[in-house]
Amino acid sequence: MMTALLRLSSAIDAVTQKLSVVADWLVLLACLVSAGNASIRYLFSYSSNGWLEIQWYMFGAMVFLGASHTLRMNEHVRVDVVYSSISERAQLWIDALGFLFFFLPVTIFLTRITLPFFVSSFVQHDVSNNAGGLILWPIKLVLPLGFFLLVLQGFSELTKRVAAIMGLLRLDTRYEKPLQ
Repeated sequence: MMTALLRLSSAIDAVTQKLSVVADWLVLLACLVSAGNASIRYLFSYSSNGWLEIQWYMFGAMVFLGASHTLRMNEHVRVDVVYSSISERAQLWIDALGFLFFFLPVTIFLTRITLPFFVSSFVQHDVSNNAGGLILWPIKLVLPLGFFLLVLQGFSELTKRVAAIMGLLRLDTRYEKPLQ
């Protein structure tokens, strides 16, 4: 059973990795759109709300597509008051219990409540109120998609923590706290 779950975990990790590449490219694309928009605005005194909104869309997609990768890489925000001073096994238990009782229920709930938000926007052909604005459902789709990706990655991380606790997997739980 655990072997099958670890294979599923690897598949989830692969999807997360591929989507992180999309998020990386969106960073570059957003910079290019921003620079192009600023250049056109100053050179030709022309601008469109659509250009500003597409930057907003790309930023949202970067965050929501990149969040699951951040979780997979163990680079998410955590409170490091006690965590770094306890044993690796205790860290695994804290992570597993945290995923099971906090992370997964919250991300499942957020997926569930953002899905109708997207569906309503899609059905109503929701469009920005700004002149030259864009359709809104694509960015609203990013919300449930991003939370669902976090659910999947949270399940993957929980599976890996349980396998490590059982001694079936060697897991690097090192966390480097950010330099201040």
